[in-house]
Amino acid sequence: MIITRFRPAIARLPTARRHVSAVCTKRCMASASTPPAPIAAARVPILGSITNELDKLAPRFEVEADRIQIIRNPADFYAGLKERILKAKRRVFLSTLYIGKTEDELIDTLRQALRAQPELKVSILSDALRGTRETPKASCASLLAPLVEEFGEDRVTVRMYHTPNFTGLKKKVVPNRLNEGWGLQHMKLYGIDDEIIMSGANLSTDYFTNRQDRYHVFSCPRLTDYYEKIHNTICSISYRVLPGPAEVGGYVMDWPESNLAPPPIEEPERYKEAAALLLNPLIQPPAKGNSPTEAKTVVYPVGQFTPVLKSDASTEYLALSKVLAALEQETAAGSRWCFTAGYFNIQPELKELLLKSRSMGTVVTAAPEANGFYGSKGISNMLPPAYTLLSRRFLEDVLKFGKEQNIELKEWKKGVYGQDPDAWTYHAKGVWVAMPKEENPSITLVGSSNYTKRSYSLDLEMNALVVTRDEDLKRRLGDEANWLQEKSQKVTIEDFMRTERRVSLKVRLALWLVGALGGQL
Repeated sequence: MIITRFRPAIARLPTARRHVSAVCTKRCMASASTPPAPIAAARVPILGSITNELDKLAPRFEVEADRIQIIRNPADFYAGLKERILKAKRRVFLSTLYIGKTEDELIDTLRQALRAQPELKVSILSDALRGTRETPKASCASLLAPLVEEFGEDRVTVRMYHTPNFTGLKKKVVPNRLNEGWGLQHMKLYGIDDEIIMSGANLSTDYFTNRQDRYHVFSCPRLTDYYEKIHNTICSISYRVLPGPAEVGGYVMDWPESNLAPPPIEEPERYKEAAALLLNPLIQPPAKGNSPTEAKTVVYPVGQFTPVLKSDASTEYLALSKVLAALEQETAAGSRWCFTAGYFNIQPELKELLLKSRSMGTVVTAAPEANGFYGSKGISNMLPPAYTLLSRRFLEDVLKFGKEQNIELKEWKKGVYGQDPDAWTYHAKGVWVAMPKEENPSITLVGSSNYTKRSYSLDLEMNALVVTRDEDLKRRLGDEANWLQEKSQKVTIEDFMRTERRVSLKVRLALWLVGALGGQL
């Protein structure tokens, strides 16, 4: 499991109609009308202190543990997504970095659902830079535009977010392949009727077949409503995609007068001011409430919207910092954590919190052969060895802090990507924390973030921070941390000294240059 088995060394936004049954209301209580209440603080002091801090940072939703499903593999994620879309009656909203330009089956699934349910409305949000970079050839935008043409804008909305950081001369001279370095729409929110799937997976073939990620399904109408508000808010400050002539890629993008901000390319500072007015109140905890209640499971939606906010009230970094800082307390001795990221380039302050914790911990990251850039052409070919160098530096820091008996690093590998036909890549990210003397985790963070400096400065991120005392959910979270380690092997500083693991001077210089210029891997 994660612990003995996750061993250490270890103000006008569109809304959907609501049909919330009495049963669902009881099983899924939102904190919009409920004040912060600790989760059994007397029984679990650390857990209680953590929730007290989180209650001050983010909205709080009480969810029955059996309304949270953990999906294990990409094929089941894709099958479940399609099945839910086909059964959808009211709403489908999909926030993703991109939809693969050849995902005709997924588009046909949406088309079938729209034809079967006249009341169904579909809203899709992706990134403008990633979603149009192949134009005039097939792209995410050209794939989606026909849905708007067939069903009309009143039923299908396609929006593409454009970062306000990429404007002027940069936009004119930087090649499409490199323009993503200034920021992206990185949220993964897959909402269907009263369910929301939180994941780090995009919507393309590799994420449906051979790229391991995480996938949590929350069957909670009000929680789904909340994530839809986030989705709709970003849509309201994004470009609209409409059908267009074939010679320009089959689509056009415009900025509707109904948008709630000026175009980010033309007026980036005013865009940020408008975005802050919309988002900051939405991501903060509510001020009102009734009598405190004790909940076994609480979900805190936490997001990072730094690039679009003139005054930044983002919550993901702060929330995760609070959780990790609690592990420095004396009462945290005997607790355990697991941290995973396919692209291991953890934000420096978060890394320091892990190193200072009194806990036993495990870091799981992709082996070079399980990195999606392994064997690629051009500058991206240097990314796998760059991450190798960052992993080595992490182990060096572990030694400096004297934590080699407490913290271990594992690399995930399933074949050699690009060479073995059955090889997989690793894209999972998340955190699990188990309380002292407990076998299974009580806390997990799942969503889009890679926990890098880029995540906290350039991209839009949305996550779910789950805190639970429910023994069955804790067991399932422990099982999840375990199966993500089934293909992993512990690596040591000695392993990085082997000839085949040495990183070239060219990669070291490139890594230094990226950091010196303020960019992020």
